[in-house]
Amino acid sequence: MVVPVNPLDRHDLRTRVDAALAEFLDRQGAALIAMSPELAPLPTALREFLDGGKLMRPGFCYWGWRGVAGRDGAELDPELEAGAVRAAASLELLQASALIHDDYMDGSDTRRGMPAIHRRFAAAHREAAWEGSDTRFGAAAAILLGDVCLTWCDEMFAGNGLPPERTAAARPYYDVMRTEVMAGQYLDVLAQAHGLDEPERAAQRAQTVIRFKSAKYTIERPLHVGAMLAGATPDVIAAYSAYGLPLGEAFQLRDDVLGVFGDPAATGKPAGDDLREGKQTLLVALAAARADSPATIKTLRAELGNPDLDAAGVAELQDIIRDTGALDDVETRITALTLEATAAADAAPIADEAREVLRELAVMATARKK
Repeated sequence: MVVPVNPLDRHDLRTRVDAALAEFLDRQGAALIAMSPELAPLPTALREFLDGGKLMRPGFCYWGWRGVAGRDGAELDPELEAGAVRAAASLELLQASALIHDDYMDGSDTRRGMPAIHRRFAAAHREAAWEGSDTRFGAAAAILLGDVCLTWCDEMFAGNGLPPERTAAARPYYDVMRTEVMAGQYLDVLAQAHGLDEPERAAQRAQTVIRFKSAKYTIERPLHVGAMLAGATPDVIAAYSAYGLPLGEAFQLRDDVLGVFGDPAATGKPAGDDLREGKQTLLVALAAARADSPATIKTLRAELGNPDLDAAGVAELQDIIRDTGALDDVETRITALTLEATAAADAAPIADEAREVLRELAVMATARKK
């Protein structure tokens, strides 16, 4: 399958989202430094952390807005479009909060080829030869910077510049999205605590995590927020759900595959990092449910979540996932879910260009290498 030109480059969207974030962070960073110059490392770290993001959530939010605002050939108001871009950009701060906290909870060393935030601040502590535990300092800094991002995403969304009634209409979707992703993250942590003792139940848990931590958060709710910012009717909201939920699931399943089989040069994370972190993904749960020998189950339980798992151990678990048919099953699901999403996009009562972009985004979300 050939992936088309990134739809996030249409209408200079990526450039405009980056510019909106830069303007907001300039203002917020200056406010922090005015409190104390010692706060300067926080906005610096956040700027570098945001660099290189896929901008999936801002992209879906913007095209959710444009799909409604541009129907029937309507000419877009530049001021309203600028407000929609600012609102969409705020989702990148929400994503930063989730990733910073997620990396700490998972004990990840890197993100996008750079040290994870908790590792970055731990290293700063060591280099400065400060007192106390560098690990605890790094953890505290990551938790607090993640909290700052969560606060700032709300502030940026509220100050998007759109008519207040438009922002108010979208607010319930924005708020429930944040609750859903936090709930999904807890369910993810809980799934890791349960482990693989009940493989069938583990598969059910994994699918619930996918729905709330990824499908709704990454695609469905950003589309809803964008649509409501443009004054969407219920039929559009329903159409975006019909598209966003299956595609969001396919997106996460692709992420799960990359977390086990991805090329570190593309993903920016070590090969098999999800295996070392012990992530209870559907890919792993299906492998456990289909394992045909006690020895295979024993290996899965012993090695999954082993932070010292070496290349040979990663390869052994990869072979188990392939041999049980779990990888083929997940790839089949990705294909079916993507087709379901594109069919929903074709039927959506939205602007023609937005419909075309949603089809392109479906390919980009599921055929990616990172």
